[in-house]
Amino acid sequence: MVVGVCPAYLPNIYYMAWMVSQKKVFLITDNPYQKQTFRNRTEIYGANGKLKLTIPIIHTKTQRRQLDNSVAIQYDNSWQKDHWKSLEAAYRSSPFFEFYEDEFYPFYHQKFEKLMDFNINLIKKILSILGAFVSLHKNEKTINEFTDLIIAKHNFKRENPHYQQVFQYKHGFINNLSVLDLLFNLGPQSLEYLEQVKTDFISTRVMQK
Repeated sequence: MVVGVCPAYLPNIYYMAWMVSQKKVFLITDNPYQKQTFRNRTEIYGANGKLKLTIPIIHTKTQRRQLDNSVAIQYDNSWQKDHWKSLEAAYRSSPFFEFYEDEFYPFYHQKFEKLMDFNINLIKKILSILGAFVSLHKNEKTINEFTDLIIAKHNFKRENPHYQQVFQYKHGFINNLSVLDLLFNLGPQSLEYLEQVKTDFISTRVMQK
């Protein structure tokens, strides 16, 4: 069985736990773009609790739905600056932010035209930092299932193992945030943590191309 997943923006822990459990992952970018998903949004732990970060995209005016690989990033506002400031405010005092800061800084100070290219490059960077050996492939034409881990409204009932979070003393433990929350708080222990997270395989059957 060939299984794929749509590239997400700074994927959450459940998504990354599934990914590092695979030897080979197919990144599917030729499906119709869907709103209200983790394609262009992520969640981190801010001073006031869960904070959503969203990448603005350019919406086409045609009646046909855009494919994921055609969706362009909107740069009319300062979303990169805002996202980086939010990451700094959320994690500057975390144990490993300064350790990984230079790895992520370029993504918020250079422009990518396409959303999927931006996401894929971030995922590759995250896997490299984790030390996870996962073979990534794009747009396999014989995909017969794909995971729907990018659906933002998914309510994962299983809570991940607790680890210390920066603002936990204010709002308690927040489950399944962006993997950056894990990296900045656990550092080199992050891969071991992800390997312990039990992920239910969530899939949707699709037509073979």
